[in-house]
Amino acid sequence: MPQKSRFFEGKVRILKLKGFKEYSIFIWLIFITLLGVFISNIYSLNKVSQNKIIESSLQNIYLKKTISEITNNLKPRFTYFEYLSKPGDNFELIINQLNINKKEKKKILESIKKQKALKVLKINQKFTFKLDNLSSDKVVEFKIETDKKNEILFTKTTDKKIFETKFVKKNYKKKLIYKETIIKSSLYNSAVRVNISPSIIVEFARLYGFQIDFQRDIWKDDSFQIIYEEYITEDNKVIDTGEIIFANLNLQNKDFQLYKYEYEKDKIDYFDENGKSVRKTLMKTPINGARLSSSYGKRKHPILGYTKMHLGTDFAAPTGTPIMASGDGKIMKAGWCGGGGNCVKIRHNSTFQTVYAHMSKFGRGIKKGVRVKQGQIIGYVGSTGLSTGPHLHYEVIENGRKINSQKLKLPSGKVLKGQERKKFEVSKIKIDVLKSNLISKID
Repeated sequence: MPQKSRFFEGKVRILKLKGFKEYSIFIWLIFITLLGVFISNIYSLNKVSQNKIIESSLQNIYLKKTISEITNNLKPRFTYFEYLSKPGDNFELIINQLNINKKEKKKILESIKKQKALKVLKINQKFTFKLDNLSSDKVVEFKIETDKKNEILFTKTTDKKIFETKFVKKNYKKKLIYKETIIKSSLYNSAVRVNISPSIIVEFARLYGFQIDFQRDIWKDDSFQIIYEEYITEDNKVIDTGEIIFANLNLQNKDFQLYKYEYEKDKIDYFDENGKSVRKTLMKTPINGARLSSSYGKRKHPILGYTKMHLGTDFAAPTGTPIMASGDGKIMKAGWCGGGGNCVKIRHNSTFQTVYAHMSKFGRGIKKGVRVKQGQIIGYVGSTGLSTGPHLHYEVIENGRKINSQKLKLPSGKVLKGQERKKFEVSKIKIDVLKSNLISKID
C-alpha cells in the first residue's frame, strides 16, 4: 500500500478514537442513570414487601399481647397525687382517695395524728403523696402544708414500718409592702388599682367593718394607707400574702389607725392608737362597695305591691360582689329560701344569728353545718327570689327577734392598760418608724 494511503487511514483511526473519547462521558452517564433507576425499583419492591411482612406480623395476636405488656411496663415507676383540702374534709376522707391497701392507710393516719401541727385540718391545705407503683406498700413519702411557708415531710423508713417526720421551711422570703391611694369610687376598686391582693382587701374591710359603714362613711377623695406582708420566691414571684401590720383610713380628714399587736403569746389583735381593740361580735356591714338601698322599717314592697315591715337592710351592689360572714359561726342553712332566693343563715352564738339573701351563688365550700370565720366569703350578690335587681338583703336576729342591724350596739373588744399599754406604745412607735422608712423608699 502506498505510504500516502496508510497515512490517511491512520489519521482516520485517530479521528475516530478522539470522537469516541469525547462521547464516552455521556455514555457512562446514561449507563449510571439506568443502573440507578434499576436499583431504586428493586429497593422499592423490597420495601413494599417488607412493609407487608411487618403489617402482617403486627396483626399477630401474640405479638399484640407482647407489645401491650412491654408498653405497660414502660409506665413511670413513681407517680404523684396532689390534693387541696375542702370544707367538710377530714384526714381519713383524703387518705381514702389513694389507691392503697387498708393497712397502709391506717399507718399513714396514725403518723398524721401524732403531729400537733396537724391537729386541725384547714381549708386549702396542700397534700402531696409520692407512690411507688412496683411496691406493695405504695406510699414512699408524703408532705402536708401546715401553712404557705412550712410543711411536714413524712418519709418511709427502710424497714417500711413507720414514717419519719421532718419539718421543712419553704425557701420563701417575707417582704413588707406599703401602699396608699385616694378613693375615687369604692374602696375595693381603689385598692385593686394599686395592685393590692384581693385577700388583703377583704381582710382590710373586715377589720374596719366593726366601726365603718362602707356605704355611708366613705366619701370620694378619702384615702387609706396600708402595710402588709408578701411572701416571694427567689425569682421575686409572689406566692402568698401574710398579715396586715398597719392600716389607716382617712375619712373627711379624720384618721382611723389600726396597729397589729401580740398582747399575749400567739394572741394577736388590731388596736387603735389608744390601745382599744376594734374586734366586736359582728361587723357593721358584711359587704364592700355597695350602697344602702332600703333600710329597716315599714315600706311598700317593690314586687308584692303592699306595705309591710322590712325586717332587714338592703345593700345594692353589682352582681358577683363578695358577701362576708359578719361574725364567726356555724351555717344553719345554705340553699333556697323562697322569696329570699339563694340564702345563707349563720348562728354566731346563743344570742345572734344573721341572714344573707338573694345571692347569685354560694361561696366555695359553703353548706349546712360548716363553721365560718368572720370576714370569710360566704356568697356573692345576685337577684334571686323576689328581687327587682342585684342586692344583698341582710338580717340580724337577736334572741329570736329581727332587729335593725345599723343601730345594733355591740360591746367593744379588749382595752390595753398598765404594762400592756406601755408595751403596745413601744410596738406602735416601731411600726410608725417602719412606715416612715417604707415611705422614704417610694420613688
